[in-house]
Amino acid sequence: MTIAAVVFDAYGTLFDVGSVAAATEAAFPGHGEYITQVWRLKQLEYSWLRSLMGRYQDFRVVTGEALRYTLDTLGLAADAALVERIVDAYETLSAYPEAEQALGQLARFRLAILSNGSPTMLDALVRNSGLDRYLQAVISVDAKQAYKPDRRAYELVQERLGVRPQEVLFVSSNGFDVAGARGFGFKVARIERVTPAALRQELAAGRIGPAEMFRALRSQTEALNLAPDAVVSSLLGLPGLLDTSI
Repeated sequence: MTIAAVVFDAYGTLFDVGSVAAATEAAFPGHGEYITQVWRLKQLEYSWLRSLMGRYQDFRVVTGEALRYTLDTLGLAADAALVERIVDAYETLSAYPEAEQALGQLARFRLAILSNGSPTMLDALVRNSGLDRYLQAVISVDAKQAYKPDRRAYELVQERLGVRPQEVLFVSSNGFDVAGARGFGFKVARIERVTPAALRQELAAGRIGPAEMFRALRSQTEALNLAPDAVVSSLLGLPGLLDTSI
């Protein structure tokens, strides 16, 4: 079946979540790397916990909770205003360098984002990055009050774009999201920014800090028998991939 829509994850796929490091390091010098990596891990964990427990809060709340947890592990204090200022960094994340060019080359398809981000976070992010001019829809899971990889989140693509799952190429660099989208029935392309061989070499070098742990836990394909249909090293691999019979 012909692909009609290309739908992107936002955080870690179009936008570099690691770019919050400038804000975390500025707020807590010497701790920026640790905070950045553990914060993201806990942010995802809290989204899954809230979905499973049926205690949904929007992603900005979850992001603040995860940041406070992370700071507590270091014994660092932050008042509500400082937490909010650091969380604001999610509205100005850096887009990956190739993102704009790749989206421009995919203009013949319907392009959208499906993200765990809250509507206000996502609207600010895509506007600040300038990527909004390439996108037909920016879809937040908030409409279903269930975070990816819950099936209800992926249903929003059909409802908003009017396409069947097999007409969608879903693009993500996050293993959990790849598995969820593949299980839902989308065609899935994984952005592999860290290859398994490169990760093994990095870990074998002996330094295993927060960044290395993050790459081990979040940059690889999950062992769930839900492999992506295709793997590319960057967003610029997508136009050529879509010229084939994925």
